[in-house]
Amino acid sequence: MKKKTTTAVLFVLPFILFFMMFWLIPFVYGIVMSVSKYSLVKGNQGFVGLDNYIKILFSSSMYNKSFWLGMKNTVIFVILTTPFLVLGSLALALLLDQLPDRVRGIFRTIYFASYAVSVTAVAAVFVWLMKGNGGYLNNLMMNLGIIDKAIPWMEQQPFVWVSLTVATIWWTVGYNMMLFVNALNEIDTQLYEASSIDGANFWTQLRYIIFPGIKNVFFFVLMTTIIASFNVYGQTRLMTQGGPGETTKPMIMMITSTIMDRNDLGVGSAMTILMGIVIVLCSVGQYYLTKEKEELR
Repeated sequence: MKKKTTTAVLFVLPFILFFMMFWLIPFVYGIVMSVSKYSLVKGNQGFVGLDNYIKILFSSSMYNKSFWLGMKNTVIFVILTTPFLVLGSLALALLLDQLPDRVRGIFRTIYFASYAVSVTAVAAVFVWLMKGNGGYLNNLMMNLGIIDKAIPWMEQQPFVWVSLTVATIWWTVGYNMMLFVNALNEIDTQLYEASSIDGANFWTQLRYIIFPGIKNVFFFVLMTTIIASFNVYGQTRLMTQGGPGETTKPMIMMITSTIMDRNDLGVGSAMTILMGIVIVLCSVGQYYLTKEKEELR
């Protein structure tokens, strides 16, 4: 018995060590910094309590404006991308599920391949495609006579949000699609056959067979997509640098600017903690909403 216990501990120990090193200790240290006057140059200059949080949430300082603007831009990005990344990936998975077996693997690889591309390459490609002057998309549409003058995809709103949304969807939709594909494969095909005999069409099967069979994966994809969208950074940093103005500068870019440009690690850490609280509240709220719906059924 003692030998089994020792073996089990040895298997669990690496996880515990990495969990403490890369999550628990940084998290605790981040909380300590968020209640301190902390800079990259001078280090910890003492405990300030909740002053950093008050600066962010209730004062009229630049930190307050940066935080709420960053949160607003992040929420806009979440609202624009999440429906396409969840429902769009589900639609792709359903289409793949209808293809013959001999070609299904080919299209699965094609759709998933974009996820393997780095964000740097994705940004470079879409800047080339959607640049206002000389971009491939504008040149193509002008040559076809669809538009008379170039559309400022990367220079003016709301076109910049369109560019970021399209780039993000193209880049990440394949990952969610694969999760849905695996979930669809777990559904018993006899259910489809029995429902077809009873005269059920696709929408009836979707409501009573497909969605109940994949609902756990659906809510998992929804939650992870929202969290991932809240953590957006690479696309906006590389494609727009947060512009035009600061209209696409997300929360993480605001935090980075606070720490690196304004040399205020304490306020930056407090912003990070507040952003984490918002993400947790969204996740908990979504969990209870879906739980209530399941109980009503």
